[in-house]
Amino acid sequence: MPADTAAESLARLAAERVDHRFKGLPPDADGLTVGELAAQRRNLFTGGFATPVLALSAERLEHNLRLMETYAARHGLAFAPHGKTSMAPQLFRRQIEHGAWGITLAVPHQVRVARAFGTRRVFLANELVDTAALRWIATELDADPDFRLVCYVDSVRGVELMDAALRGAGRPVDVVVELAAGEGARTGVRTEAECAAVADAVAGTRTLRLVGVAGYEGEVPKADPERVTAWLRRLVALAVDFDKAGRFADVDEIVVSAGGSAWFDAVAEVFAEIPELSRPVLKLLRSGAYVSHDDGHYRKLTPFNRVPEEGALEPAFRLWTQVVSRPCAEQAFVNAGKRDAAYDLDLPFAQVIRRDGAERPATGVSVTALSDQHAWLSTTPEADLEVGDWVGLGLSHPCTSFDKWQLIPVAEADGTVVDYVRTFF
Repeated sequence: MPADTAAESLARLAAERVDHRFKGLPPDADGLTVGELAAQRRNLFTGGFATPVLALSAERLEHNLRLMETYAARHGLAFAPHGKTSMAPQLFRRQIEHGAWGITLAVPHQVRVARAFGTRRVFLANELVDTAALRWIATELDADPDFRLVCYVDSVRGVELMDAALRGAGRPVDVVVELAAGEGARTGVRTEAECAAVADAVAGTRTLRLVGVAGYEGEVPKADPERVTAWLRRLVALAVDFDKAGRFADVDEIVVSAGGSAWFDAVAEVFAEIPELSRPVLKLLRSGAYVSHDDGHYRKLTPFNRVPEEGALEPAFRLWTQVVSRPCAEQAFVNAGKRDAAYDLDLPFAQVIRRDGAERPATGVSVTALSDQHAWLSTTPEADLEVGDWVGLGLSHPCTSFDKWQLIPVAEADGTVVDYVRTFF
């Protein structure tokens, strides 16, 4: 897709009308376009927003984008952040503007979203065997010489299905053999001998082109630095062996890819050891959760905890709720629950309380359970909490947070809303 068409697609997001589809937005904004509402620069706390409302910190979002751009550059890594985290084309564009090679995705629908908004490079971290999706991708490749897609293969049967679906297409689809993270792990080829068999199957087609190897170290059983490093070295050795066997003779660069959000420091260390191969190596990192980070799972797992001299990601999400019931001194309820907050990894965290424009720590307040539309709060005697107070909740797991909200206000530190991020799940 030409750059001007991509820009037009993003501009159309600003032309979308605000209405009942988008929870948390000011009721009196109905009928405005998103762009018109953004131009009003309303305040999140005084501008008519209705709780619950999820907000992204403008400053923290920018910080995280810059930090990972710097990290990848410092370590000689190309970066294809996983777009399934946000499914937000506006954020895809900002990630690419901050140096990303392209966007990683997982399923055909996500690729269609990315293409609709002009993403030119896609790493599909899954084996794709759906005939309709493969034929659509072939059409996209034939129509746009600037579009590049790299896809996993992890079985001879998968290669056969892909080949059958793609016959008659113009450009071949670039593929990488996925090395499984170990016995009992998720997807991928379990042994090097089986990897060679899959590579041989690719070589026997005209519809596919082998360009490298890849995998996901986050699935290493009982993952620790030693086990993850050992698996990453297996991945590199596989690339070296394939190169020695002449399997990459038809490519300009060899793709070696790994790197979720928990072990990218190990990826950087091991990928720095990749020896000189017959072609330049594209060392492709795929971390995605960094864009918003979180207050739970990834705050504990981020590699920056191990390498603090490299910087630190900042949690950018806060879910603003309101106390609707205070039935006793030990309990309160706010008006956000499973429909609004990620809860698949950790419950939300009570962080701050707002009353009469003043904000203070949520001392003595904790979330103990979620119903569909309520969070259960436990309160100690030191908790100062009343019906009507706003309670700001930190969240765990960015992917699940994004997919509960279609239009997310981006707010500066003083509450001024400067943009709205549209998601497509």
